[in-house]
Amino acid sequence: PAPRDRLAADDGQITVAEGVVQKIAGKACREIAGVHAMGTSGSRAFGTIRERIPGSTGPNVAQGVGVEVSATEAAIDLDIVVEYGVSIAELGRSIQRNVKQTVERMTGLRVVEVNIAVDDVYLPTDGDQDTTTSRVS
Repeated sequence: PAPRDRLAADDGQITVAEGVVQKIAGKACREIAGVHAMGTSGSRAFGTIRERIPGSTGPNVAQGVGVEVSATEAAIDLDIVVEYGVSIAELGRSIQRNVKQTVERMTGLRVVEVNIAVDDVYLPTDGDQDTTTSRVS
């Protein structure tokens, strides 16, 4: 017999929205040490502005996460910023494993791929403050 669809139930069908998969994948990615931030530079700048707006809910956990979801499968794309000194290959494999396991466990969808684009490297400075002086006034 064919394997049973994990989202089909005798009482009806279970569907999972793309936004749900985005949030789960974003949270699972951020759980891995070495991920400094998520999103491209433009989306990160917008996210910083959004966090400062009174009444906003804080950072968007789905920032930097793209998904395609069908009735039974999901494909996930992640844009990340890594901490300097971290092995990108090892970090990528850890992210892929955690995101795949977490999304599959929580949603029942089969994750067919987790693609990672490293958008930037975070270079910490002493005190993490910008100490450069402007040459113009």
